[in-house]
Amino acid sequence: MLELKDVYGGYGKITILNGVTCTIPKASITTVIGPNGAGKSTVFKAVFGLLAIDSGQILFDGQDVTRHSPAQMIARGVTYVPQGRNVIPQLSVWHNLELGGITSPDQRRVRDRIEQVMDQFPILRERQHQKAIELSGGQQKQLEIARALLLDPKLILIDEPLIGLSPNIVQEVFSMLQRLRDQGATVLMIEQNAKAALAISDYGLVLELGQTRMHDRAAALLADPRVGRLFLGGSIETAA
Repeated sequence: MLELKDVYGGYGKITILNGVTCTIPKASITTVIGPNGAGKSTVFKAVFGLLAIDSGQILFDGQDVTRHSPAQMIARGVTYVPQGRNVIPQLSVWHNLELGGITSPDQRRVRDRIEQVMDQFPILRERQHQKAIELSGGQQKQLEIARALLLDPKLILIDEPLIGLSPNIVQEVFSMLQRLRDQGATVLMIEQNAKAALAISDYGLVLELGQTRMHDRAAALLADPRVGRLFLGGSIETAA
């Protein structure tokens, strides 16, 4: 579904990505892990077209999208849920969803799609007429994810989805991502809680210093002592 080939890029004179190479299979969940500054969010920005890379190639569904804009990526079926809160605070839950990008002259179709998405988030249905600013941090994150799902994306880039969520909501979000995977969507996720995220993932990608250090099945990474050393402040030694 997604392939990065020797991608270099950064901000101004600062290079963050130093040759990222990976292949993300279709209909899978892949968790990207690594220390702060490893380039995880920068990879997402490069894929979504928010960052023009210096060299390398990005392929999506077999097509070269290296120079695509965010609008072009959305049109291809890619959606991005960044870190932080990205809702419009003074608008209601429903109106935030209406601005989620789905357009159609048939307003009944738009309403039906919003209703379908809200079925996965009962708290949003319950509070659909409340302003987004009145929601808890975790509920606002659910609203962001719900908005991203309106376009029925092929690829979901989701950065730190668990921030501010209670344990019960964490499990709901994970179950939702697994359902999307089972329905054919591809999920690429950044998550600081590596153990929990890898446990529900199919694959894992470890970045360090802007480079791909490991790319394997999630279960293999969970069992690999090098991953533990990375998150204890060390670095992964390149295998011979």
